Amino acid sequence: MTPLRQRAVLRRVKDITLSTTLSLALLNGSVLLQSCGNDRSDDEAERTETRFDRGVRTYITETQPGTFKITDEVQVGPDKAGAIVSYADGHRDTLSVAAAKRLVDTDSSTRTYLNNPGAYHGMHHSGLSSALMWGSLGYMLGRSTAPQFRDDERRYGAGVYANRGLYERSSQVGEQVRSSRVVRTSRPSGGRSGFFGRSRSGGFSS
Repeated sequence: MTPLRQRAVLRRVKDITLSTTLSLALLNGSVLLQSCGNDRSDDEAERTETRFDRGVRTYITETQPGTFKITDEVQVGPDKAGAIVSYADGHRDTLSVAAAKRLVDTDSSTRTYLNNPGAYHGMHHSGLSSALMWGSLGYMLGRSTAPQFRDDERRYGAGVYANRGLYERSSQVGEQVRSSRVVRTSRPSGGRSGFFGRSRSGGFSS
């Protein structure tokens, strides 16, 4: 091979090597940017946890088929909260907070309130889900604690209690439950590595 041709071949090999190196660098840069973007998204994802420092046990009686009234409410620890329901046929059920939550989540009227409180008007009824939602236990089931919905609490809440005196007494229990609400918002500190980072807590309306 002549020196001239040898130099041409070496130059071509260098060009191919440089082109490959640049392509790999650009590709790695793209992957790195995408990876950083994913980490940033995971890192910025926040999780919200709601708990109550006080709970309530609600006693509900079916006064006639399909009509339920709250007959008593007792303040308890959050781990003992729930409802005891006495039916017209004589049997009794004990509902945990989770079981009561499933009931109000599946009933059409209370589900409407949870998803869009403004659309609830006219859908209120005297069923078990309404008694659960508008009694003091309702705060633990997702009823809003925001001030703009306090008129709804008075309008619908008074109707689910057996009498006015019980409603007024239970309102104090409900207020204690409402004010014990604690919301904690946390941000993972390392992508998917754990549930740590900043948090804020305290009883407040939202």
